[in-house]
Amino acid sequence: MKKVWNAEEKLAYERELQAKGLKYIAGVDEVGRGPLAGPVVCAAVIMPLDATSIIEGIDDSKKLSAKKREELSEKIKQTAIAYTIVEIDEKTIDEINILEATKLGMKRAIETLSITPETVLTDGNMTIDIKSPQKSVIHGDALSYSIGAASIIAKVYRDNLMDEYAKQYPRYAFEKNKGYGTAAHIQGIKEYGLCPIHRRTFTKNF
Repeated sequence: MKKVWNAEEKLAYERELQAKGLKYIAGVDEVGRGPLAGPVVCAAVIMPLDATSIIEGIDDSKKLSAKKREELSEKIKQTAIAYTIVEIDEKTIDEINILEATKLGMKRAIETLSITPETVLTDGNMTIDIKSPQKSVIHGDALSYSIGAASIIAKVYRDNLMDEYAKQYPRYAFEKNKGYGTAAHIQGIKEYGLCPIHRRTFTKNF
């Protein structure tokens, strides 16, 4: 039987930090490391952690339906103490590689928050060049409320962006694949070549 998480179970990392007297805890995550086209998008968010402000249903954005993500994204943005969303474009990804582009996006997202976080929870296992203390959480988008919130707003933002790019470049079905290397997308590249938002370092084989 599938386990249904409630929000409090995803707050273990945040509650541990709160117990040390910390108030402004940021979660940061990225979406779009793997696609052949479009930017990597990073989001940072500081959520209120009092019982009356907790949003039920926050999870790894990949586990949620598009409709649920849209609903939660609006709630998160309305409720957040502070949030930022940053794009790192395909040209930068080609210049510095996707890992460094992701770190750069996370750094910019954290540093442009309107409130400086007292600590930062990051998804995965990477160290970001920031002044705030940080803690990496493997599978953080599924295990941490704050990282999950960041993953949702980043995912909704990037999906909507790729839908707009689909109107500009209709030959690649970006509205369906969001830039990932599906059969239809790869066929589009083979037939029509690359468009301006393709990552050249990701599409050498085509």
